[in-house]
Formats: sequence, structure tokens, C-alpha cells
Amino acid sequence: MDQQEFWNTKFSKADYFYGINPNEFLASNIEILENHKKLLCLGEGEGRNAIFFAKNGFEVTAIDASNLGLEKLENRAKKENLNIKTICMDLNHWQTNDKYDVIVASYLHMYKNEREDLFKKIEDSLIKNGYFIGEFFSTKQLTYNSGGPKDLDLLYTVEDFKEHFNNCQKEIKEEIVVLNEGIGHQGEACVIRVIIKKIS
Repeated sequence: MDQQEFWNTKFSKADYFYGINPNEFLASNIEILENHKKLLCLGEGEGRNAIFFAKNGFEVTAIDASNLGLEKLENRAKKENLNIKTICMDLNHWQTNDKYDVIVASYLHMYKNEREDLFKKIEDSLIKNGYFIGEFFSTKQLTYNSGGPKDLDLLYTVEDFKEHFNNCQKEIKEEIVVLNEGIGHQGEACVIRVIIKKIS
């Protein structure tokens, strides 16, 4: 099953599988982005983060492998009179042609051997002083039942981020949180939260 088929199956199970509210961690960091406007959402699914940032004045582009998820995003954006650019694409095929002030992601399910390439693309796509902010499931999430992959190869460690983004300031924390995101993420979870600022 390819990425599009996998996510289309998931997104067809509910109106909004992960709810309509933004990821709390991403939303909580909006104040540090005061002078940043051009924002990219990676693996954005049904658009909860994209809608939030567009409502707050950002120029938003959203990439996801699921055409079904992006259709839901587009329908919400239309109803709320928001202009959000969508790109239906597997992130492994993403080409870094544009520069962004901010890149955000919540729970990107990328295999370990795909991350070096993805992280390099993220760093290359940020302007100087631009931010990458994300929340990811830790490898310790396997002991929780609140959502996320059951494949260790799709889960993250703090070292995954420490070993990359060499031209950046990095704030990386592994935390236990309580998720309330649609039917997809419910309950106590172990996550890794990153705020990465490109400094050169």
C-alpha cells in the first residue's frame, strides 16, 4: 500500500480523523513567529494546522500524499474564505524550489532511512532565521495506546534531530503529553518536540 492509499483509507473513517483544532504545540509557538509570514506544512493531512496558521495571517502551503485529506482542507478553506496552496505529493518526491520563513509538521510518518534526505530539504528550504517546528512520536510511544505507528522504524529519537540541522539552533525535548486530537490521537503519549532555528 502506497502513502496515498494508506492515508486515504485513514481519512475516510471520520469527518476529520485528527479533529479540526491545530496541534497544541505548533499553535503555542505562534508568538515566536511574529515577523515570519511564508509557512509550509509538511504531511498536513486534513489541514488543521494549515487552517490555523492561515487564519493568523500566514501565507500557507500544505503538502500531503493524500488527495482526500487535501480535499477536506480545501473545502474548509473555501468555507472560511482562506487562501491555502495545496500540493498532493509523497514527501520523498518533494523538491526544494521555494524558501520559507517557517516549516511545521505534526507526526510525520517517515521511515528512518528517509529522514536524512527530508531533514536536509527542510534546512535548505528555510530562510536565515527561519524556524522548523514539529511534534513527533517517540520510539517510546510503542508502550502507549493513544495513536501513532506500531512500527519502530516510523518513530523518532532525540538523536534523530541532534544529528541533523547542523546550521541551526536546536531545542529538542522528549515529553509525556495528553493528546486530544480527533479519534486518531487520544490519551497519554510520548512525543518529541522540536524548535529549530536556522542561523546560517
